[in-house]
Amino acid sequence: MPEHPRLLLVEDDRQLSGMLEQLLQSEGYEVVVARDGQRALHEGLTQAFDVLVLDRGLPVMEGLDVLQRLRDRGVLAPALILSALGNPADRVEGLDRGAEDYLGKPFDIDELLARIRALLRRHQSVVPVIRIPGGTLDAGSRTVTSNTGIQIVLSEREADLLERLARRPGQVFERSDLLAMVFPDADDLGVVDTYVHYLRKKLGRGVIATIRGIGYRLGSRT
Repeated sequence: MPEHPRLLLVEDDRQLSGMLEQLLQSEGYEVVVARDGQRALHEGLTQAFDVLVLDRGLPVMEGLDVLQRLRDRGVLAPALILSALGNPADRVEGLDRGAEDYLGKPFDIDELLARIRALLRRHQSVVPVIRIPGGTLDAGSRTVTSNTGIQIVLSEREADLLERLARRPGQVFERSDLLAMVFPDADDLGVVDTYVHYLRKKLGRGVIATIRGIGYRLGSRT
């Protein structure tokens, strides 16, 4: 588990969010708070988090809609839903739409903290190996192994960009979305193009496809 895990807390109740923010900070978490769905989506797309804690009943956009959009954009951080909607059907819906855990309100603070720790442990213990054109990507070691057994080491940003594309191989990603997800400190779309060039140089031009006027996706170049 990271020394100071980064946590996105999405809760519109100011009293509850303030209490949880202080509690989580005292437990060693670096906490970013969002109080409506639109802000939560922005934070989730432009920053990297180790875990997400989301309420469902949010202004602007429902919590599960936020989570589904984050998943659709390749955000993989484990998510815990906090909600007063706690019957079995609500829990099933939350898990089916991308959450790893679901805790009904009111909840016990010690149980909440234990569930967050468990999510972090499970997430850190999984080393994803993902199929890409011509081989596999080990996201943990940032290594691509070709189908012929050749190993190629990627930089952190190269591996992150390739993993984002490989997690959703059929999805076309806009360059602006990739910039926000992989290069949050940059403001030039050309950075995305540069790293696509780096990956193609290391792995072959067929690893990433250019979709004219939109962006990129995994797969053979067209």
